[in-house]
Amino acid sequence: MHWAPRFTTNGVAVSDFNTITSSVLKWEEWADAWIAAGQVQQALGLEALDEGRTRSAGNHFSTAAVYYHFGKFVLVDFPEKMKEAHTLAINALTTALPYLDPSGARVAIPYKNSVLPAILRKPHGVVHPPVVIMISGLDSTKEELRSTEQLFLDRGLATLAVDGPGQGESEYEFPIEAEWENVGKTIVDWIETQPQLDKDLIGVWGVSLGGYYAPRMVSGEHRIKACAALAGPYDWGSIWEQLPELTRRTFTFRSHLSTQEEAAEFAKSLTLEGHTASIECPLFIVFGAKDRLIPKEGAERLAAETGGTLLMLADGNHGCMNVAAQHRNKTADWMEKQLKK
Repeated sequence: MHWAPRFTTNGVAVSDFNTITSSVLKWEEWADAWIAAGQVQQALGLEALDEGRTRSAGNHFSTAAVYYHFGKFVLVDFPEKMKEAHTLAINALTTALPYLDPSGARVAIPYKNSVLPAILRKPHGVVHPPVVIMISGLDSTKEELRSTEQLFLDRGLATLAVDGPGQGESEYEFPIEAEWENVGKTIVDWIETQPQLDKDLIGVWGVSLGGYYAPRMVSGEHRIKACAALAGPYDWGSIWEQLPELTRRTFTFRSHLSTQEEAAEFAKSLTLEGHTASIECPLFIVFGAKDRLIPKEGAERLAAETGGTLLMLADGNHGCMNVAAQHRNKTADWMEKQLKK
């Protein structure tokens, strides 16, 4: 299955992936299969807590969160079941946070008339660490990001994994937004209120649609010093017709729109056209030449217009998780270099 590298890189055991996906015969069975697997992990977490094995508990609960997340990630055809799996994922990760190494905490970033939920984790032994804002894509959320967070944490960088408009916990209240320079301002404003973080050394990393949000963010928010974009589109509207049907339905749902016609029109606003000239910070752009979702020409254009570094992986799929060793550590090393000058 095309999704396998992503799932297994982000915390799903290979044997569980094979067992779960082979057991699902109909789309409406998808969430329940993943919820059942998550409940196994959650039970192991509870057992570990009872026995005082807190590190193991953290691992089990965070794994449960990933399993529950994958039960909901594009389940927009069944919104009630999607919300059930999502709630389980949120609760499992919240339970895991004190027991992770390093630990994490839920934070709330004021946004409009509400908040953007996020997870803040800080590396050991660093008093005022630089911080990397982490942005998911159309179908991912902060519950999926533990393995990527660890790459930055191991290099002395704090991580702030945010559910932005149209993502995760925020998707029910805020639709997808195109102007992420405004979202970025809100997030950086919040970072500047946190004395435990180095407000002068902020980076951003985004994947898939988050790989559009991150460059769009730094086009208008110049307090961010470095931007890594993985598998992002240059112009979402221009590729609308070639996107998979499920992707279009998911985008429509998370844009709080009624029809795909409305969504196609809105998609035109998600573009870097006219914004790249105002990007001031260094860019590291990672893309897979065999991406079946988003054409590689957008990444090439972004690099050409900004002078960013482009890592084009010949065998990479969407998100390049099938060639993870070729880019994940390299991206973290690049970010460390930018934020530890």
